[in-house]
This record gives sequence, structure tokens and C-alpha cells, in this order.
Amino acid sequence: MASSCNFKKELNKVLFEGGSSYREVILNRPTKLNSLDYEVANGKAFCAGGDVVSLVNSVLAGHWSFGARFCKKQFKLDYLLATYQKPLLPLIDGIVMGGGAGLCMNGRFRIVTEKALFAMPEVFIGHFPDVGASQFLSRLPGHFGEYLGLTGARINGAEMLACGLATHFVFSKDLSSLENALKTLPSSSDMTTICQIINKFAHKPNLKQDTIYQTQRLETLNECFSNDTVEEILLALENEAKNNAETWISKAINSMKAVSPTSLKIALRSIRQGRDQNLKQCLIREYTICCNILRATISNDFYEGSRAMLIDKDKKPKV
Repeated sequence: MASSCNFKKELNKVLFEGGSSYREVILNRPTKLNSLDYEVANGKAFCAGGDVVSLVNSVLAGHWSFGARFCKKQFKLDYLLATYQKPLLPLIDGIVMGGGAGLCMNGRFRIVTEKALFAMPEVFIGHFPDVGASQFLSRLPGHFGEYLGLTGARINGAEMLACGLATHFVFSKDLSSLENALKTLPSSSDMTTICQIINKFAHKPNLKQDTIYQTQRLETLNECFSNDTVEEILLALENEAKNNAETWISKAINSMKAVSPTSLKIALRSIRQGRDQNLKQCLIREYTICCNILRATISNDFYEGSRAMLIDKDKKPKV
């Protein structure tokens, strides 16, 4: 049995810069879309999530507890960032998925651009939305959180602002100017002063015509995803599809039918339970679920899903 985790060592995965009144933390794994491994933004991603391939390989080479240790470390970091007393300002100018969302979605500020792309696609690898997702997804209007968590649907920066996942929208070309303006603030600056600076650069973007975040589509979405069980949600979508040819409905059906039924059930229950829990309670519960998944207590879906989607990439998980 291996005595330590098998994550590859890389130099300078996280860069630190700063001045007298600020600090910058820059994720620096551009070739891996800034994915998080046991140690940890450059390129086209803010953070594409956890480095699942390294995690799975480490577990298979040793023991499930290696993966549990990584999850525990990551969840502690997520909680620290969410409850940190000094203001943190994540600038999301690219892909933010999975573990990347955990770094910033529970904080006071969440600044996105037109290049932002959000998703919680864990069900596609036999997992469930964790890293505090049962907190931030369950707080979205209506049942939009269930929709995102069960389908892994992707939304852009404008949609993130509309549904509340983002607090501000700034055009990518203005980020440097925003950063420079923030750097001039004294360390004692309060939230109101910081908001005033951000608002000078913020915009309310127009949603695209085919956006899911449109009144009539949201009414249909809420009606379908308000059902009590995965089976009832899927049936409601299929019934709706008989008289409604909108693409988002067929995509939702196809996505849910393509993933592990167990993962869908875990995801739905986790989000529903999160509505009545604070962030700490959500993270503790999610960690317990993660440990059971890593131990393959119920099924081997996580390892098979990771193999099919991320390692061998044949996209044909074996039942």
C-alpha cells in the first residue's frame, strides 16, 4: 500500500502577489484549466474544478482515505474563504466548475465577465455537486439549483448574474482597470467602499434570446424540478417535451438519462437538505457522502464514471 498521495509535483501552482493593502492569489495551472490538486489563474479558466484524474489514480494506487484527505482539505479551504473576515474578490473570467465554484460561490463578492462559464457537472462522473454546492445551489430562485445540479447544464456570465450566482458583471477588457482601482484602496476599506469601486465598472448585460433564464422557461423548469423524486422530475420533463420542442428540455432529459441514477438521487437529496442548513453543516454532510462514494459503499459509479469520462475518455461507462 502506498504511504502517501500520488499527486504529481509541479512548481508554482499558486502565485502570490500584492502590495501594502492587498494580496493577489493566482491559480497557475493553465494546461490543466487551473484544476485543484492536493497542493493548490492563468489561461482560459478561473478554475475547472478538482483534478479528479490525479485523485482517482492516487486512490487506486493506495487507499480511499487519500481521496478523503484531499476532499477534507479542499472543503476546509472552501469554508475558510467563505468566512474570511477580510473581503475576497474572485475575478471569474473563464471556466468555473466544480471545485472552482467551491472557492468562490459562497463568498460576499463574485465578479464575472462575458467569458465566464459555470457548471456543476459532477453527476457525469458518478459523483454529486459538493464543495458547498448544496448551500449555494439551494439558495437560487425556485428550483434552478436542482436543474443545474441534476443536468450539469452550463450557463454564462450574464445568466450567473441573473440567477444570483454572481454579484457583479464586468467586461473582460475592464478587469485590469478594476484591479488597479481596487489596489489603491486602503486596507481598512469597508464593503460599501469596495462596492462603489466595483459598481463603476459593473454592467447589467442583456441575456441571449435562447437563455434558459427567461420567465416562461423558468415557469416550466420550476414546475418540472419541483417534483419530489428524480423519477417524477424526469417524467414531468418527458410529458412537457410532448408539446414543447424547446432544446433545453430535450437536453435535460438526455443528460439525466445518460448519468448514474444513484448520483442523481444523491444530488437531489443533497440540494434539498441544503436549503435548511448553513454552509458548515452542508460541507460536513457532503464530506460524509464523499467518503462513502470513495469507499464505493453503494456503488462503483464514481470510479467507472471517472474512467469513462476523464481517463480513458470512451464516454461509455459500464453498468
